[in-house]
Amino acid sequence: MPTISAYIIAFNEVEKVRLAIESVAWADEIILVDSHSTDGTAELAQSLGARVVQVEFKGFGDLRNQAIAACTKDWIFSLDADERCTPAAAAEILSLIGSPSALDAYHTPRRNFFMGRWIRHSGWYPNYRQPQLFRRGAMSYDLKPVHEGYVLHTSKPIGEMNCAIWQFPFKDMSEVMHKANRYSSLGAEKIKDKEVSMSSALGHALWSFTKHYIFKRGFLDGWPGFVIALGNFEGTFFRYVKALEIQQGEKWKAPNAKSVNLNE
Repeated sequence: MPTISAYIIAFNEVEKVRLAIESVAWADEIILVDSHSTDGTAELAQSLGARVVQVEFKGFGDLRNQAIAACTKDWIFSLDADERCTPAAAAEILSLIGSPSALDAYHTPRRNFFMGRWIRHSGWYPNYRQPQLFRRGAMSYDLKPVHEGYVLHTSKPIGEMNCAIWQFPFKDMSEVMHKANRYSSLGAEKIKDKEVSMSSALGHALWSFTKHYIFKRGFLDGWPGFVIALGNFEGTFFRYVKALEIQQGEKWKAPNAKSVNLNE
């Protein structure tokens, strides 16, 4: 029977990581890739039987490549600290890797819980990200700091799992805002060399809202769908504004006390 590694990336996720680790207890090894958490995440993971690997954060693409390098089994299953592998998904994974006709990589559907309900639209279901189940050596990640892509090292097509895992992306609205701030800063680094303006920031933000609320039918998710679409508007808008800030450099910085003319 082929063996499987489950890796979990985390930073200060002590409130979430226990359930993530317990949900992949069926794996042959569990690796927590931690970026020097200060809240006890690493210690808790070790007490639950996970092997902890400390990696300095240089972007999510690099972080995931380091996670792959730490895995030693035939297959790899990628899980984030806010995700839970359901028993049905675990059974499907074990069935897939044990099949002689298995492909080399599989997308895993994710079902998200937000504002007290399961989100069925808004681009949040089935909400595939990179293939989360793959043979070791079949895939790596690019080095984008956020929303990293993947590179396949196989000629076989990507399969799709049927059973969804669960994701609980935010514990409260403060975390929504915190992540939006962090991800918009990382995203700004990706586009800082592009031509950006306040007009393009607004245009991209409006399109992001429209895409999630109208075309991805976020309006069917009620107020949570509106909040998701508004969050995409804000995240997109500030990503472009932050990129513009990087380009403007000294022009946008507040003057020091000596250079301020109080008579202006």
